[in-house]
Amino acid sequence: METVFDDRMSFGAEDLQAATGKFKTRYAFFHTMTIGRSVLGRPLTLYLLGQGPYKALYVGGVHALEYITSMLLVRFTDRLCASAQEKELLHGLDAATFLKSNALAILPMLNPDGIEIHLHGAQTAGAASKTVQRLSGGDTSYWQSNARGVDLNHNFNAGFRLLKQQEAEHGINGPGPGKFGGYNPESEPETRALCNLCRRIPFEKTIAFHSQGEELYWNYGSKTPLSAHHMAVLLGESAGYAVKTPTGMAAHGGFKDWFIQTFGRPGFTVEVGKGRNPLPPEQCPAIYQKLEPMMVLGLQI
Repeated sequence: METVFDDRMSFGAEDLQAATGKFKTRYAFFHTMTIGRSVLGRPLTLYLLGQGPYKALYVGGVHALEYITSMLLVRFTDRLCASAQEKELLHGLDAATFLKSNALAILPMLNPDGIEIHLHGAQTAGAASKTVQRLSGGDTSYWQSNARGVDLNHNFNAGFRLLKQQEAEHGINGPGPGKFGGYNPESEPETRALCNLCRRIPFEKTIAFHSQGEELYWNYGSKTPLSAHHMAVLLGESAGYAVKTPTGMAAHGGFKDWFIQTFGRPGFTVEVGKGRNPLPPEQCPAIYQKLEPMMVLGLQI
């Protein structure tokens, strides 16, 4: 079967649009909706796979450096829909039967502006290009924020005051390439769109994909479901990932933190692959091979 992108290449916002167009013509189980727009007006495209209640929401492309997570989610979309259409099993899952009575939502790229900035430079930021140029010092190779210099995974309302204290202790006082969580939670259109989506649709669970470390995080505060640790162990074992608890500035302000605190339902962060961000695109096939069983299991547990 023809692949929707070249694993040897980087994967930006235009590549996502191209893959989405191919899926629309190829798969009956595939639909999309726009849940909002980025700072620079790029669409935040949500994949809707199947019918019926939503078993899970998978999110990628939160940090610009971690665009490989968008590649992984696009690849999983392709595999799941193809398995359903061809009536084949995917790691024991009857995809066709599953998608006839259940659904999965995938947001492959929450931060399209940041990914474009990281891949193609400050000039892709339009009206914000001068600001990005100044904040990056002309080097966007380590940019992980959105176009306003806000780290989206620090912009959720979960321990936000504690996070701001930690930022101050580390000398982070304003927008930059990463780590600054904004002046208020949900200040960014990307964050706000994701939160509003979760307020509208009662997802049973969420998995946010980041890189790197081959680790899985599962808990946040007193509303963490009792079942979450067991689920995390099963998910981790399926891919050979370690189950851990984040510390320091990674311990607050994230999407899975907010989801658990707000809804009391399971939320997970998965750090894919190993190495130094940004992970090379050519690692995508090997990372995906380990990760696919976890992605399938996430629909079933």
